[in-house]
Amino acid sequence: MEALDRRIVQLLAGDGRMSYTDLGRSTGLSTSAVHQRVRRLEERGVIRGYRAVVDYEEARIPVTALISITPFDPAAPDDVPDRLRHIPAIDSCFSVAGEESYVLKVRVSGPGELEDLLAAVRAAANVTTRTTVVLSTPWEDRSPLSSAPEATAELAPTAADVTSTDRVP
Repeated sequence: MEALDRRIVQLLAGDGRMSYTDLGRSTGLSTSAVHQRVRRLEERGVIRGYRAVVDYEEARIPVTALISITPFDPAAPDDVPDRLRHIPAIDSCFSVAGEESYVLKVRVSGPGELEDLLAAVRAAANVTTRTTVVLSTPWEDRSPLSSAPEATAELAPTAADVTSTDRVP
């Protein structure tokens, strides 16, 4: 990906609601050029969607836990993600290297709901579990495309990145 597109992705990763006008100001492109580039990034699958940032305390699901799971039978088909997809409390499912096969990130309202969730996971996927409860989250969802000063300087577009049709008049 060229530096200018990377810069647009970086800006949108920080603020998915940034307007085309503001993107243009930040990149030196016209609004229409930014719009075309964002559309192409979406079509190529670089940008797959836009999300709201949720305050899980306010949403009344303040408990986050990481559940490491291991199948009882390692020779059984690896269909654990499909078996668990229907459980809404599972935020993410990561296939991992190591003793466990998967790590689930879950969000629940309290310890009782976590206990019920663990039973549901074990029953649905025929697995053993090892659970870590998150005590606090100093930061989360930090993109490697964050707007850290060194990343911004490195990703600043050069004259070669901007075509004559991209430039703001």
